Amino acid sequence: MLVPLAVIVVLAAVAYVAHSQGLLGNGLFGLHVTHAQAAHAEAAHSGATGQRGTQAAASHTATSRTSTTSTAEPAAVSAPGIALAPAGYATTPTSPTLRAAVAKRLRHSVVTTQHLSAGMLFDVRTGQVLWERNPTAQHPIASLTKMMTALLTVADSSTKSKVLITEQAHHYTGSGVGVLPLGRHVPELALLYGLLLPSGNDAAIALAQHVGGTTRAFIGMMNRQARAMGLTCTHYDTVSGVVDRGNHSCVVDLAHLAYAVLMNRKLAPIVASRQVAVKFPIKGGKLYLSNNNPLLVSDYPGTDGVKTGYTSTAGMCLVAAAKRGRRWLAVVLLHSANWTTQAEALLNAGFAADH
Repeated sequence: MLVPLAVIVVLAAVAYVAHSQGLLGNGLFGLHVTHAQAAHAEAAHSGATGQRGTQAAASHTATSRTSTTSTAEPAAVSAPGIALAPAGYATTPTSPTLRAAVAKRLRHSVVTTQHLSAGMLFDVRTGQVLWERNPTAQHPIASLTKMMTALLTVADSSTKSKVLITEQAHHYTGSGVGVLPLGRHVPELALLYGLLLPSGNDAAIALAQHVGGTTRAFIGMMNRQARAMGLTCTHYDTVSGVVDRGNHSCVVDLAHLAYAVLMNRKLAPIVASRQVAVKFPIKGGKLYLSNNNPLLVSDYPGTDGVKTGYTSTAGMCLVAAAKRGRRWLAVVLLHSANWTTQAEALLNAGFAADH
């Protein structure tokens, strides 16, 4: 059957428009989307979810380390108020003389005789490294995750805010504050203490939902901030650290996070607190919390932070800092056999070697 020339012209024109608009596919003009296109769209949507307006006014990107971010992703921008460590932080060794003195004091200590998967002793102000072991090896980090949770919370929200305690926060697993009143709004500051002292997973969920809308959206914020800080070993898949799979970091990155926490005027007093009593809408009107930082528990002189973590897979993990005279030193321990004795041995060696 002969097809009129006019019909052929019309069909050709329609096909050309469909092709130019990306509609030509496996069917007649293929109006369905391929799996690759769908995945790209979903990634773009999830990347946009949970971003708050304050992130648009973010300060500056990290210049100290290079991120391994895909070129297809937009450049990550640091949330306002989060201090970025100086160039070379936690990667530049201190003087050979000082490193040798520290190594000599550690030669027969618990740091060498007991298990420790990875660790570092460094100067908080300069980031110079006095001692290290496997500094860029990735490990699960348990509740050390909560350093990033806290940083993003105070960057995005006022500590005077009220936070809703949802069903999800109420039905947490692992460690928790344990007395969060379901359906009530509670002070954000109290939850930050609950997050960082007893390492409350319930507090982590509540804060993440308050800032990000959902925990999944907040996790996206955490990973974007990690890229903005140049944390090349770090990936988050939980707001609390209760899940090990897909949630990891390394000693160098954790040193950067420790710096950011210790330089934060809202968080530094919290992580340095051994015990607190804060106003809370429960019977008695006060929430009493104790810090599980082993150096604060043992009254190690000058201790002023930072965070503990533990799961059966991650083992005992610790980021701790202490001041003595003009020196301000910190340690990172991952999968430690004894976080108290190993942290004290490293800090003692660092302080003694400086004299």
